[in-house]
Order: sequence, then structure tokens, then C-alpha cells
Amino acid sequence: MSNGAVDPRKDNRSTIPSVAAGNSQSNGAVPTNSSSNLRLRLNPNTDHNPERYDGLELEFNPLLYSSLERYLPPTMLGATRNTKAYYMRQLLLRYAPDGERTRIKKNKEYKDKIMSNYQPMHRELYHMNPAAFFVPSFIKAIGENTEEAYRSIISEPSPGVLTFEMLQPRFCEMLLDEVEHFERWVRDTKFRIMRPNTMNAYGAVLDDFGLETMLDKLMEDFIRPISKIFFPEVGGATLDSHHGFVVEYGTDRDADLGFHVDDSEVTLNVCLGEQFSGGELFFRGVRCDKHVNIESKPEEIFDYAHVPGRAVIHRGRHRHGARSTTSGHRVNMLVWCRSSVFREMRKYEKHAPSWCAECQREKKERQRRSIAAINLELQKKAGGAAS
Repeated sequence: MSNGAVDPRKDNRSTIPSVAAGNSQSNGAVPTNSSSNLRLRLNPNTDHNPERYDGLELEFNPLLYSSLERYLPPTMLGATRNTKAYYMRQLLLRYAPDGERTRIKKNKEYKDKIMSNYQPMHRELYHMNPAAFFVPSFIKAIGENTEEAYRSIISEPSPGVLTFEMLQPRFCEMLLDEVEHFERWVRDTKFRIMRPNTMNAYGAVLDDFGLETMLDKLMEDFIRPISKIFFPEVGGATLDSHHGFVVEYGTDRDADLGFHVDDSEVTLNVCLGEQFSGGELFFRGVRCDKHVNIESKPEEIFDYAHVPGRAVIHRGRHRHGARSTTSGHRVNMLVWCRSSVFREMRKYEKHAPSWCAECQREKKERQRRSIAAINLELQKKAGGAAS
């Protein structure tokens, strides 16, 4: 593929030179390269306040390191930041296949090529500025950071589908301008870009032209606090990477989007504008891989009409799609938020996930049958004793 483009549906992380462990002068020993010495705790140390890893040359997202730090062995928690980063890097590389490392490298080269040539239109978008980006009610709720505060601004029209006013009109306008400016640059330079995913032929990956750091802050400081309260069972408290992009719908763009689930633990979806009709988002219940094609129950069926600036947040495994945009042009910003910790823990799950509605229905049915069988056996014994 030309321009070093790679599949953006994969986890986009920057590949930068490795962190050296040298000059460690802490009470945590410098880790060796032996894979047998690399260990994580099964449960996080919730009392430990992890460090920030911004500014270090890392091959993976700095938020991933902060998220993993709570799982380090007790003897490592007091080590220097470089020592901990080195230890976690060795762990990550141990589990990352060669193909994944090659993909990360190519993704870095692809983004570097864009960033060395593209000149942003609105540079103020590239640094998080809550007062300029968000409506006051959202900022207030985030500042209070309580379930009560969030529920005061959030509507839940269907279980697991949360909506709230989020983005200021000016931010939406600037981001629309920036995307149009980027796409004009792509056309003028004939640069071949990757679209957001295999389902959308139009749109752009925001991370690829410089907005990754701003979106990291959006996830870390604004999406994760909400997800921690409302989606804890799918790693809402440990979101540590994202895939941010815009999609475009209209008579001369993608018309609709088929029934699917996202490659995320939690998805943020915000309509930016413009004038349009149709394009409703339809939901059909949360399912695990085993039950993803199971028919929806009546109570799981819900349609949502987009409003510019208003956010929708839901589990990535919440099945959904977009109805046809019958007129005009609609642009939405999406942030697929992921938790490496949750994904690793899922590999060792022995029980049906609590977040899959069909798994829970099957569990209740097994319990009902078990209770019915016990009652029947008791009745038989009681009848035999009476005779």
C-alpha cells in the first residue's frame, strides 16, 4: 500500500525509540530481559497513583503505561519512571507479535509523512481547551465527577445508551473546517489516506493528522470518568487507547451504515452537523461474540435522531447501525475507546460476561430449570414419604 498506510481500525500507537532503563536509582531493581521475570498482578493496586508517561520516547500509547502501572509487582511501584516504562515495554513486546510491531512501525511512518507536509487550519483544535470545546453543563459535571452530577446532564432513553449536550457550536464548526481543509490537501497532493474503517468509504482518521494528543486528553479526562461509573464491567475505568475519526453521510457520501459492533470497549459518537435529514442511529442490544447475531428483544430496539453537538456514548458491543441520510450532509466525530487491561483479562474469563444480555438470559434460564428440577425432586420425595 502506498504512503506506508496501514489499517486504522487497529490500535493506533506511536512507535518511537525504546526507553533505556539506565540511571535507575530507586528501590525497584532494573528488570532483566528474561520473559520469566516479567509479571503483573492479577488485581490492580487501587491505592497507587500511577505516573504520567508523556514526554518519554515510547513505542506504545503513554496512557497504556499509566494504566498498566497499577498492575506492576509491589517491588516495582517505587522504581523510577524510566525503570517502570522499560519493564512494561518488555512485557508489551513479549505479547506483541512481530507482525503487530511491523504494523506499528508503518503506522508511525505514515503519520509522520502526513504531519511533515500538512499545515493545520485551526491550530487551537490540537490542544485540549475545555472552556472553548465543551458546553458549561458538561464541564460542571466533569468537575464534580459524581454519578449524581453526571445523571443531572445525561439522558438514558434506552438501557446502555447515554446522551448529553457536549460540544460547543464553534468547536463543531472548526472541526468541520479542519476536516474539509485536510481532505482538500489530500486531493491536491494526491496523498492516499486510509479511511476510518472498512465500513466507511468517506471520512478521515483524526489521529493521523495531529489530533491524537487532544483526543487522548478527551478520553482520559472526559470519557473515562463517565465510563468508570456507567460501564465498569467492560473496562470503563481503564480506557487507555483510542481510535478517533470522522464519518460523512449524504447523497454524495456514504448513505447508511450496516448493523455492526465497534472495535472498542466504549464508543463516543457526536454529530458535528451539517444540514441533513434521516441518518438515525439504531440500537439492537449488547452481545458477546457468541451471541452477536442473536435476534433482538423488543425492549432492546431503539432509534436515536442525531442533534449537532449532542453526544451519544455506549458500549462498543452494543449492536447498532445508521439509517440512510435521505438529504443533506451529516458529519459525526467518533472516538473508539479501548482498554488493554480489559482485553487481556477477557482471555482468562471462565464465566459468561455480565454485559451480554443473551448470556444473562441463558444464565437465568439455567437457574430457573435447576430450581424447577429441585422442586420436582422435593415433591417426589414428599409424595413418597406420604404414601
